[in-house]
Amino acid sequence: MKLSFLSIFVGLAVGFALAVPELERRNTGFLISMDTPTIFEQGNSIDLTRRVSTNSTLDFDDIQGDILIGMSKNKETFFFFSIQDATTFKSKLSSDIKALVTSTNQILNTTLQPTTAVNIAFSSSGLAALNVTDDLGDSDFTGGQFADANNLGDPGTSNWVSAFTGTDIHGVFLFASDTAQNIDDQITNVQSILGDSINESYRLDGAARPDDEEGHEHFGYLDGVSQPVVEGVQDPLPGQASVAAGTILVGTDGDGISRPSWAIGGSFLVFRQLQQKVPEFNKYVQDHALNVSGLTSEENADLFGARLVGRWKSGAPIDLSPLRDDPTIGADNTMNNNFTYDHPEISGFDISTNQTFCPFSAHTRKTRPRSDFGTEAANVHHIIRAGIPYGPEVTDDETASNTSSTDSSLERGLAFVAYQSDIADGFKFMQQAWVDNFNFFKASTGVDPIIGRQDGTAADALRNITGTNPLDFDEVVTLDIDFVVSRGGEYFFSPPISALSGALAS
Repeated sequence: MKLSFLSIFVGLAVGFALAVPELERRNTGFLISMDTPTIFEQGNSIDLTRRVSTNSTLDFDDIQGDILIGMSKNKETFFFFSIQDATTFKSKLSSDIKALVTSTNQILNTTLQPTTAVNIAFSSSGLAALNVTDDLGDSDFTGGQFADANNLGDPGTSNWVSAFTGTDIHGVFLFASDTAQNIDDQITNVQSILGDSINESYRLDGAARPDDEEGHEHFGYLDGVSQPVVEGVQDPLPGQASVAAGTILVGTDGDGISRPSWAIGGSFLVFRQLQQKVPEFNKYVQDHALNVSGLTSEENADLFGARLVGRWKSGAPIDLSPLRDDPTIGADNTMNNNFTYDHPEISGFDISTNQTFCPFSAHTRKTRPRSDFGTEAANVHHIIRAGIPYGPEVTDDETASNTSSTDSSLERGLAFVAYQSDIADGFKFMQQAWVDNFNFFKASTGVDPIIGRQDGTAADALRNITGTNPLDFDEVVTLDIDFVVSRGGEYFFSPPISALSGALAS
């Protein structure tokens, strides 16, 4: 569908008009300031400057701190382990480890925050190693992510970190603090407690990006602006989805699946290590700059990148700022999420066909379609994300060559973490039905250009998308490289803290 420049200009102009046991405790918090969105999903991310309900029926002392609030931090290490001596592990889990695990209440209260926050989660094989045989009501968790790779768009598992290929990882500790030394000290402490009852399988160190890039993922876009708030925990910001507790926490209001009583208040944790090919992405964006009249070549390149992602690097949505970045909108959490993709204020605007403001294929639209379903309430597929970047900044050599280094020490990407009460209805649904679906939500839309690929296709297979050109929605753009490469992961269950001295230790 081709539009005249006049109609484009009118539409964009209207859009602009609308846009305008550790004993040491802290005296100051280790969390990244929540005054602005952070990489940890502003919402994973309960914004600590906003009131959290004291009338919630949820037990914040029993819910691990990363699930609802998020351990929004400068540094985080994921320490994956296998259990070698279940008897000793169970004993230490109850007597020592439980006391180190950080609750939601501790995250909310600066005076209760430990030097290093600790959470723990177990894979299905990990629960089996502990002789916990209860059915948690999630077949994807039971099967594990390795068996699910082909259903997630991964072109096989040849790119996977070897530790994730199989079911040998039994659990993961999440350590978060403001310095790497604090984390290293706590890891040493935990290893000393558990001794030979565990073996380290793998670890991944994450860190917020430096200086002005804090809160931005490696492609440079502010991350975590859009995700849900749990009903009864906090009032939603404008445009923020509000979901029943049972969407995230098993056995709570809104979760219709039968769960063992000891698991109530826990959540399924999806972990994915996602490598980002930043030099290649940057070159592709420059090479495919748009040709919108009135914009410089650099502005046209930035616009193309923003239309791939659905937001500008500041976090401002292109649906509110369709021609140029608007950092004021990006930094305002009462504005940067307050849109629906529909524009009833524009006469004749049809959300089902008009991509002037945002392509149907844009990453943010693929992962949260908003009014594409009619109403936000019609969307029941939600997750709370808690990821963090890993790896160093792009080197001068990589920039000059437009190619990511093959040196493993220079690998960079996102340690993706998502919480939900049902993997098939949360992360997996989004990945399969939306992100990797060439025909969602319209025929020939194409896959998500950032993280999508059609099942059964080879690595770097050509991917066609449409909608990136606001002057010609039907123009096909061919992506000839995977900007994001799956390095594998696992499905875990993050149990309520009480279970660490109960069902998991008995």
